Amino acid sequence: MEFERDEGKALLCCARPRSDVVVEGDVDVEEGVTTHPVRDFTGTVAAIEDCATDTRRLTVDLDDDIAFNPGQYLQVSVPGTRVTRTYSMANPPSDRRRIELHVRRVRGGLATDGWIFKNLVIGDELRVSGPYGRFFFHEMRNEPVLLIAGGTGLAPIKSMVQHVLAGEAQQQMTLYQGARSVDMLYDVDFFRTLEEERPGRFRYRPCLSAQEVDGFETGLVTDVLDREMASCRDHVAYVCGPPPMVDAAIKTLMGKRLFPRDIYREDFFDESDKASGGLKSPLLKR
Repeated sequence: MEFERDEGKALLCCARPRSDVVVEGDVDVEEGVTTHPVRDFTGTVAAIEDCATDTRRLTVDLDDDIAFNPGQYLQVSVPGTRVTRTYSMANPPSDRRRIELHVRRVRGGLATDGWIFKNLVIGDELRVSGPYGRFFFHEMRNEPVLLIAGGTGLAPIKSMVQHVLAGEAQQQMTLYQGARSVDMLYDVDFFRTLEEERPGRFRYRPCLSAQEVDGFETGLVTDVLDREMASCRDHVAYVCGPPPMVDAAIKTLMGKRLFPRDIYREDFFDESDKASGGLKSPLLKR
């Protein structure tokens, strides 16, 4: 912002030093949270699957172990360019060498239409770095967990679910997964199997906003949550997906007496958001 430039401030993510510098940062340290260093990796595509309409699942083998918190993401370099794209890891942290990425197709997108959905094949190498992100599961929170996912916002949520169910934590989890129609919803059988295997620990609510199908809830995820939860008090929530869905979910949760300190969010923007002005300032808290 102009007034911050006048104060001599700069965004370090897009500034280049002209001499040696010393950087001091105030870092909030949370009990029970491990900070993992960002590293560069070379990955090899092991599998490609079209798991839903305009959604592709990539399985990638890394050349070294990666450590991360469930919910964090990687930067992937687009070959032949200086462009990177970010994708959350859907696998649990226990999978250190094989990662799972969910990619939504963006019409005309450099990374999707121009590469991942065009000519990416098994055996191709990827340059990736990570982990990044402040959206991750908070191990020290013992409250029942509400998980709300839209589109490929399911990826970090899936990582969290697998991590919690495989560990010693005993939090009860409910996942609300939303899409317009059945063909846009994926991993339904995976989560239904988890629900059967972990009664009382994990509950799954797939929601369709533009279609009525037996076995699925009808309405937006926020509609279904509103019908089922008289109050969200004494819970903790993780919300991830398109910005309009995230904003609607936050309003619903707060209306159900859940405070902002108990809600963790991640908005999934794409390049079309830049053209439409949908991106918020990186200086604003998200």
